[in-house]
Amino acid sequence: MGVKVLFTGPAVDIDGVKYHHHPNGSGLVAETAFVAETAYIGPFAKICGNARVSDEAFVFGNAWVFDNAEVCDNAQVFANAKVFGKAKICGNAKVYGFASVFGNAKISDYAEVCDFAEVSGSATVNLTTKVSGKSKITGDALVGK
Repeated sequence: MGVKVLFTGPAVDIDGVKYHHHPNGSGLVAETAFVAETAYIGPFAKICGNARVSDEAFVFGNAWVFDNAEVCDNAQVFANAKVFGKAKICGNAKVYGFASVFGNAKISDYAEVCDFAEVSGSATVNLTTKVSGKSKITGDALVGK
C-alpha cells in the first residue's frame, strides 16, 4: 500500500503550531522543524519543535522526534521511540521499541537503543553496541569506545 500526499500545505494546528504532511511518507512535520525531502517520515510519525531530520534518515511507526533533536545520515527511529532534547542519532544507528534518547546524548555508527532503554545526559553509544531491556545510560558515559 503506497501513501501519496495530495496536499503539502498546513494540515493541522496543534497548540498554535501548524503541521504539514511530509511528501516522503506523509508523517506530520511542524512548521518550526526541518525535514529534508530525502528523509522518510512515516504516516504516524511526528517531527515537532525545532527538530531536524536530514539526509536519508527514516522516522516511522509512532516515533516522535522533538525539541532540538537531530536524526541524520541513514539513521532510523521507529516503533514508539522518542528522541528529544538535543539528542543526535546518526550514521546507521537505530532507536526503536519504547526507547528514549534525550538530553545531549549521541547514538552513532551501527549502535542500537531498543526495548525500554534510555540514553540521556551527554552519553555516547557507538560502534555496534546494543542498549536494550530497561537499561539506562546517562551522564558522560561512553559505551562502545
